[in-house]
Amino acid sequence: MTRHTPLPSHIELVEVGPRDGLQNESTHFSTETKLAFIERAYAAGLRRIEVASFVNPKRVPAMADAEAVLAGLTHHTDLRSIGLVLNAKGFERAAAAGCREIGMAVVASDTFNQRNQGVTTDESIAAWLEIAAKARAVGLRYQVTVAAAFGCPFEGEVAIERVVEIARRVAEAQPIEIAVADTIGVAVPTQVTELITRLREALPGMPLRGHFHNTRNTGLANAYAAVAAGVSTLDASIGGIGGCPFAPAATGNIPTEDLVYLLSRMGVDTGVDLERLITTAHWLEDHLGRPVPGALSKSGSFPGARAA
Repeated sequence: MTRHTPLPSHIELVEVGPRDGLQNESTHFSTETKLAFIERAYAAGLRRIEVASFVNPKRVPAMADAEAVLAGLTHHTDLRSIGLVLNAKGFERAAAAGCREIGMAVVASDTFNQRNQGVTTDESIAAWLEIAAKARAVGLRYQVTVAAAFGCPFEGEVAIERVVEIARRVAEAQPIEIAVADTIGVAVPTQVTELITRLREALPGMPLRGHFHNTRNTGLANAYAAVAAGVSTLDASIGGIGGCPFAPAATGNIPTEDLVYLLSRMGVDTGVDLERLITTAHWLEDHLGRPVPGALSKSGSFPGARAA
């Protein structure tokens, strides 16, 4: 049996709703509405927020106003605005727009990487190493995600050995952290425990982040497994909205409010106000014109998990 580390007293959350949440929605938010969404997340206590992706707007039209969104975020000096980039051109745009942190994704399967980024996994790793060097040279924080780390919609199972090897290669650039993403929501907790354990053994001292989708209703269980195995940061999306436009049947991220409830009830602090998250989930429903996938916005909180 794998031994878990004790649960930490604090877990950092990265709010990905304004990027990963909105990119797959048929309802496109205006720049002003996106800024209002980010402001609500900030008011709830979230300080790392993925605000935009600097990708081809023809492929992801919902992110076409990335520069305008960044231009509206200059008043919070403690907000770490994250921009997703997939190549050198995207990095140049993100740096010029004023992102305080850039993130890049390298997909663990070649087929998905080709569908998502138009190049092989090896080519994305090479691009990452160059982008990381540029980010370091201009003083930007930079991190990388190994996407489809638990399974690919085109190739099926992804071997742990391949994910660990990719992580070793991207770690050569000395990122602030490496994330593993269950991009299509196929992982189960035992897989998460094994992969995080293997990564901690292979890359001692490297901060790890978890990014879980709830496509098959295992996202929160996987998040708990990741925390128990030693990740220091988790991604989530208010309301549970989102999903990869290039992943068939994507149904969204784990809801930030559901995750905060879970962690709070286990005694793990996030510094995030749960009631503000629930209110924002309802606000999202009004703007999307439909219910959000999250459960807590429907049921409400419970004593012991109300405060930040």
